[in-house]
Amino acid sequence: MSIYDFTVPMPKGGEFSLRDFEGKVILIVNTATGCGFTPHYKPIEQMYEDFHDKGFEVLDVPCNQFANQTPGTDEEIYEFCQLKYKTKFPQMKKSDVNGENALPLFKYLQEQKGFEGFGKGSMALLMRKMMEKMDKDYASKPDIKWNFTKFIVDRNGNVVKRFEPTADMKEVRAFVESLL
Repeated sequence: MSIYDFTVPMPKGGEFSLRDFEGKVILIVNTATGCGFTPHYKPIEQMYEDFHDKGFEVLDVPCNQFANQTPGTDEEIYEFCQLKYKTKFPQMKKSDVNGENALPLFKYLQEQKGFEGFGKGSMALLMRKMMEKMDKDYASKPDIKWNFTKFIVDRNGNVVKRFEPTADMKEVRAFVESLL
């Protein structure tokens, strides 16, 4: 099984094949429009603009599984991203990333790179406390913990890194740049 064997539903029907990104560095992210991490759209878009011509792609999968922070339709989500962040990267159909209805792509990503912690800092501490209230064993499970979890795929199709939403976007950018 390879990352390129997966497809993701598009907002207006049909499937997007990750084979279209073969040979590229890919950032795959589950997003939300009403989350404290929603401002991550800005540095993600900046990376897309800065690195797209060097072989960098972004795959945005809106998800409403975390505190109902993406309640809108696919069209409303797209309009929000266009107006607020002027995103140009592909945005897929709103989908689940955990559970029985999770996209097979996200099940694969979790198998490849499990949860390794939220890191340090105040946001990491908040996320740990929130997760502990929801599930005492959260740290031992590979599932997506929150909006804006990012997976990085290298040019050979290997899932090489997982960044939790608490990761500094400068670290994400530096890692992506190192692969280009």
